[in-house]
Amino acid sequence: MAKSVVPHFHNDSGVAQISIGVKEFMCVGAKAPNDHPHVFLDMGDENEKVCPYCSTLYVYDANLAADATSPEGCLLLEEDA
Repeated sequence: MAKSVVPHFHNDSGVAQISIGVKEFMCVGAKAPNDHPHVFLDMGDENEKVCPYCSTLYVYDANLAADATSPEGCLLLEEDA
């Protein structure tokens, strides 16, 4: 959801790793109706975090904007929710 304070990311493509430009975020798994509970994740001092539901590895990349991902397109937009 691009307009929320905490960005939400999805992994519809099923990749093992998603690079993101924030350390606090929500993982929703796949887009609805195949999503898992929306879980808040905080990397803290680390640069990576694994979602406990879908096992997606999120890696912090300071070169990415808060709404950018690599691979592209993993930000959950409001129309996707």
